[in-house]
Amino acid sequence: MAAATLANDDRKNWGEAFRAMRLLLSDPKDTVQVFRVMKALNGGTSARNYHKLLGTPEGGRIAYKREELVAKLTDREWLSQFAPGTVGAAYRAFLERTGFSADGLEAINMEVREDREEQHPHSWMGRRERDLHDIWHTLTGYRADDPLGELCLVAFSYAQNTGLGWAFIAVMGSLKNLREPHPGAVLRAVWEGYRNGRNAHWLHREDVDALFAEPLEAARKRLNIPRPVAYERAQELVGAADSWLAAQA
Repeated sequence: MAAATLANDDRKNWGEAFRAMRLLLSDPKDTVQVFRVMKALNGGTSARNYHKLLGTPEGGRIAYKREELVAKLTDREWLSQFAPGTVGAAYRAFLERTGFSADGLEAINMEVREDREEQHPHSWMGRRERDLHDIWHTLTGYRADDPLGELCLVAFSYAQNTGLGWAFIAVMGSLKNLREPHPGAVLRAVWEGYRNGRNAHWLHREDVDALFAEPLEAARKRLNIPRPVAYERAQELVGAADSWLAAQA
């Protein structure tokens, strides 16, 4: 009963969320604060998404297997099997380009949620949601080494996950960008991220083995994930503004 209560706890800790958000806005690379926001505001989200997963034919099988994605996504031999042009090859290139890793996210997550109920299915769903993050970078085209790319994927993730923490980060990050060059372009890019996430298929139910073997562009078309044109335009504008400011310094 205690484990079930823990997994279904939908209480919000706004004080902790604002404290973590202040730190995150001052240092966007401080990923620990993202997990603190999620812990403060996303209570009950993984439980709801787990039961939604059970309601899909594909998701029932995934939930039954309860595979830990972090083990698969850090297996170099497993990743090496995917042919050029596939989702798996694009994910492999993402890891090589950024230096990120699924076990890196896991380590940061453990700093915040050491007390989570490891064996509870809702906790497993939370870990699955965490480990899907970089796969979604690959599918959406939102760069992980670009603060705007992260902000757009946060908005996309809110549409997919419905966790309040994602919405909080997207809104607060967008408000901060109102003081930066080309705020309209940034806001359009973030809204595009939310809209694309809302219109895409629900990605939690995707079998990762099958998805990684699929050609990237075919997967994007099947999942209804369009090219992020507003994001690409905002990148161009913000990059040009940054170059101009650097030249004046």
